[in-house]
Amino acid sequence: MVTRVWKAMTRKKRFEGDSHLDTNLRRCLGLMDITFLALGQMMGAGIYVLTGTVVRNQAGPSIVFSFVLAGIAALLSAFSYAEFGARFPRAGSAYTYTYIGFGELWAFIVGWTIPLEYMIGNAAVARSWSAYFDNLLDNWVKNSTISVVGELGEPGGFFSTYPDVLSFVLICLCACVIAIGSRVSANVNTSFVVLNIVVILIVIITGMCYADITNWTGVSEDGRSNFFPYGVTGTLTGAATCFFSYIGFEVLATAGEEVKSPHRTIPVATFLSIGVIMTLYILVSSTLTLMVPYHQVHTTAPFAEAFDARGCTVVKYIISIGALIGLTNNLVTGVFALPRSVYAMADDGLLFGWLAQVNAYTKVPLNAIVVFTLINALIALIFDIEALVEFLSIGTLFAYSFVSASVLVLRFQSAPIDGDEKRMDNGGELSAWVPGRNFWESLPSGTSISVAVAGLIAAFFWLSFSFRTGIYQEWYGQVSIGVNTVVIGMIMAFILGHQQNSLKTNFKVPCVPFLPCLSLLVNVFMMSYLTAATWIRLFVWMGVGLLIYFAYGIRHSKEAKRLTTIADIRMSSTFPNKNNRIRKT
Repeated sequence: MVTRVWKAMTRKKRFEGDSHLDTNLRRCLGLMDITFLALGQMMGAGIYVLTGTVVRNQAGPSIVFSFVLAGIAALLSAFSYAEFGARFPRAGSAYTYTYIGFGELWAFIVGWTIPLEYMIGNAAVARSWSAYFDNLLDNWVKNSTISVVGELGEPGGFFSTYPDVLSFVLICLCACVIAIGSRVSANVNTSFVVLNIVVILIVIITGMCYADITNWTGVSEDGRSNFFPYGVTGTLTGAATCFFSYIGFEVLATAGEEVKSPHRTIPVATFLSIGVIMTLYILVSSTLTLMVPYHQVHTTAPFAEAFDARGCTVVKYIISIGALIGLTNNLVTGVFALPRSVYAMADDGLLFGWLAQVNAYTKVPLNAIVVFTLINALIALIFDIEALVEFLSIGTLFAYSFVSASVLVLRFQSAPIDGDEKRMDNGGELSAWVPGRNFWESLPSGTSISVAVAGLIAAFFWLSFSFRTGIYQEWYGQVSIGVNTVVIGMIMAFILGHQQNSLKTNFKVPCVPFLPCLSLLVNVFMMSYLTAATWIRLFVWMGVGLLIYFAYGIRHSKEAKRLTTIADIRMSSTFPNKNNRIRKT
């Protein structure tokens, strides 16, 4: 059993030649299609919901810098996604990249978090859409539902106070659009993105007419800076919150099997979408904080209230429509990505095979769409999203961390020369000065760099929890941080002692290993600041996933069967059977 588990942990996915381009899905999406998919996933809640909370309670007008810092942090992870998206344009995104870099079991663990990440995100967006729409109707939907079916739970509990039928129906309607086909889904999403950008431009242009620079300058009555009312710490806290406004660029990798010319298109679309959304976030947050003093900003409907205070009723309703469009955008792209993340695992044999079946006409994984849409809609219907939404953060950061780590592992392993699998370069070879060189090179290829990356992640967690728990203020904490810094330095030196491979791709992460390591450090620090309850929920969810893997996935893994077939062929060629020997005589 131990041997079987070890093989599963170290069994990596391999693509022969151009087999990574083979797919049952239809490659029909161009550069603008997937750029707009990413924009649709990122645009919406980040502008209409998150901005007011961050301005009022965390950063004030310095939210402008918060969005810049968060964008840079997202860009660090985007580099890794862009390289993998160019090299392996597959539907699984972080799951597939971990499978290639670390092995099957780790890939399953990462992949198991991705569907939940999308389901919680979709449920949160659907409930926000429902609340926004119901607010325009003076809570008629909520009150009618409670009067008919009663209340489900207490406010702040695990279950919602009432079944949100509107969000249930909305998710199902979006799934119907997705089930028609990728081309139709992309066209619908593009239309929503264009409308949303028009609304945002109206907000910016109209809002700047009411700009008051004194909201940014000077000090308030209590002596605080108007621009940095919560200090630099508040700006950094705001950046951590704003980071999740950029979650969505990974949908590009999820759609990799449906993209035309993915080697070039995915990297360009990744950086184009992040650049556009960062610019919009900066302009929108600047407009809001110049219109209204930070302490008067409304937390849930900041722009609608700001224009209402100025007597701009028409613009207020335009913003309300824009918010619904933006949230619908979020939902359509989230529902689009969810079944594809499931399809990738099922297609590899790690989840039930019928989830990988592709409709012959629409070329979409219809079974996965139906099953996981119903689960997603039920989550939105009965669960309190605030109790689950922090879980979305840890799942995303977990996946981002493994993708960055996988870049390190793959970059320091041997690669085919000019695509010839029989000729490998010297990638992964250790320099003569590395201690224990003979020992490390006696191990299977890639072991030394995998151990180094695992040690680096552990050291980063050690460092981050030293700050999280506050022990850095004590002498023993300072000693611990000093020892940890030395350990990190030694591991980095060991990584630099490896030779990078010479594989040529359309895009490669620059400044390796420093950029992926910095991305890892940022992600680990943000994970360490999440609550203990979030970590407990993660381990519970992982436990459920591992039961499925060891009961089903490990026995149906296509990669395991492929390796067994190769081993049988080699065995038969080395030891021909008796009948073959008789025929030869």
